[in-house]
Amino acid sequence: MTGKKILLLAVLAFAVAGNAAHAQARVDEVGEKLVSNFITDVITLQGRFEQSLVDAAGVVVERSSGTLEIERPGRFHWAYSEPYEQLLVADGLNIWSYDVDLAQVTVKPQAEALANTPALLLGGSGEALSQFRFDGSMVENGTTWVRMIPIDTASGFERMELGFSDGQLSRMVFFDNLDQRTLVALYDVTTNEPVDSERFVFTVPDDADLVGVPVVADELSP
Repeated sequence: MTGKKILLLAVLAFAVAGNAAHAQARVDEVGEKLVSNFITDVITLQGRFEQSLVDAAGVVVERSSGTLEIERPGRFHWAYSEPYEQLLVADGLNIWSYDVDLAQVTVKPQAEALANTPALLLGGSGEALSQFRFDGSMVENGTTWVRMIPIDTASGFERMELGFSDGQLSRMVFFDNLDQRTLVALYDVTTNEPVDSERFVFTVPDDADLVGVPVVADELSP
């Protein structure tokens, strides 16, 4: 092969690599913008979800479904109806977890429980982005997947991938440090519609045991 041909192939290879890098840069830019818009522009979100837990061997070990409502900043209502009833409510101060079958409620301070977790990014304010770093995007079957990694992985959560279709969040995949994946598909999603504020208020049922001590607003006052 002549020197000219080698040079030509090198130039072509560089051009192709440059085009691919440029295309990926555009995809990454779109991905970052989708996440940023979701965090800053979506104040409320309501819909149905179907969730699957996949173990390290790729086996689905649990399926569940239910409804969710989110109101930024810091409030959400995540209700599981199948295969058993469980309720997660964030009221801005505390996270309430109610297992109906066990008749048990667990409460934790919200700021502590949500630090560096997907729930913080989904329901938190724009400041939540400071606890994550963007790790690239890709487009697959019309869905733009955006990978986000927590700055601190002490919570046991390693990364998440958010899938956007037509600019709207439609899929989520969470990866933990046990090589398990939690896949969440969203349906019938509406955004920025009013949500009844009572959805973010939790009252411990009379027949349920309470584990933990809730934080009250006075305790947070300087």
